[in-house]
Amino acid sequence: MSKPVISVRNLGKRYLLGMGGGEHYRALRDVISNSFKNIFRNNHPRDNPRELWALRGLSFDVAKGEKIGIIGRNGAGKSTLLKLISSITEPTEGEIRLRGKVASLLEVGTGFHPELTGKENIFMNAAILGMTNAEIKRKYDEIVAFAEVERFVDTPVKRYSSGMNVRLAFAVAAHLESEILVIDEVLAVGDTAFQKKCLGKMEDVTKEGRTVLIVSHNMPVILNLCQRAILLDKGKMVIDSNPADTVQHYLAMARSGNGEAVWSDPKNAPGNDIVRLYSAKILQEGIEGPTADIDISKDVFVEISYWNFKKDALLYHGVIIYDKVGTLVFSSSSHRSISSVYDGWYGRPQPAGLFKSVCRIPGNLFNEGLYSVTVIVGKPVAD
Repeated sequence: MSKPVISVRNLGKRYLLGMGGGEHYRALRDVISNSFKNIFRNNHPRDNPRELWALRGLSFDVAKGEKIGIIGRNGAGKSTLLKLISSITEPTEGEIRLRGKVASLLEVGTGFHPELTGKENIFMNAAILGMTNAEIKRKYDEIVAFAEVERFVDTPVKRYSSGMNVRLAFAVAAHLESEILVIDEVLAVGDTAFQKKCLGKMEDVTKEGRTVLIVSHNMPVILNLCQRAILLDKGKMVIDSNPADTVQHYLAMARSGNGEAVWSDPKNAPGNDIVRLYSAKILQEGIEGPTADIDISKDVFVEISYWNFKKDALLYHGVIIYDKVGTLVFSSSSHRSISSVYDGWYGRPQPAGLFKSVCRIPGNLFNEGLYSVTVIVGKPVAD
C-alpha cells in the first residue's frame, strides 16, 4: 500500500491573545530574558489563560488523488489547517508530512501587485508558487484562456473586478504542476459558469493523480466533488467520513444553534476591505428574537446586517437555502430583483455605514425538514 500524500499527526496550533497571534519578532535580549524567567515558573501551554488553540489533536491521512472537503463553522480552524499544510505558518505541536509539491490558493489575488498588469502578475505569482520561467511561458496562454482575461491581460489588476481577480488567481494555482492543490473558499467568488469551470478543472486535476483539499461553505460542492469530508468544530475533528454523512452531521450541529450569527468586531468578521458582515438572523413573527426552529406555515425573515467601508460602493445582498442533502431549494438577491428596482436601490451607490437587509420568505413554501441558510453580500460581477 502506498504511503499517504498528506499525513497529519496530533496537530495543534496555538495563538497567544494580545500577542499578535503569537508569531512576532523578538530581540535577542527578549529571548534570553524569557528563557531565564521560564526557569522559575511552569510555562506549560495548558496553564496559559491568554492562549487560543485554533487546532488541537488533529490526525488524518490523505491518499494520492483524493478529493477531501473541510467544513465547519467560522472559527472552526479550517483556514488554519490549510495554512499549516501550505507551510504558511508552523504548528505549535504535532507534525505534518507532505509527499509532493503544494500549490495553495487561500485568498483571492494573494501575491498580486495592484500596480502590475495581469501578465506581469501571472509571471510573478507563478514564480512565487514555484514555477520556473520556462514552465510559466509554456502554460501562459492556457492560464490566460482559462481566466478569460485576454482583453485585459495588459491592464493593471487594480482595475480588475473581484471576479476577474479570482479567475486569474485560480488559473495560476490550478496550472501549477504540483501534487497537492489546496483551495480555501475561492468558489464563493465569481459567477456560476466560472464555478462550474473550476469544478471541472479540479476533476481533471484529480484524474491526473493530484490531490485536492478544499474548504467550502457550499455543501453541494462538498457533496458533488469530494470523496471524503472532514468536519471541524472549535479546532477539533468531529467526523471524518463520506461527504453525505459529514454534511448531515454539520447541518444537525447548525440546527442546534439559535438562528443567529453575530460578528461585533469588524476585523474578525467575514468579508474584505470593502464590506464585512455584522450579523445574520432567522426571524419569525410571534417569536421573540432569532430562532432555528420555525413554523413552515408562516412567513420567515432572514435579516442581514453588514458594514460598507467604501463610499459609493455598488453592493448586492442575497440569501441561499439548501436542503439537508445540499440541494439548492431557494435563492433571492437584491441584484436585478423586482423589489430592488422598485425601491430604487438597484445600481445605486451606497454610502459608508452599517446596513440592514431583510428577505421575506412566504409561508408554506418549504416542506418540513432540515435546511441551511447562506447569506451573501458582495459586488455584482459585471464581466
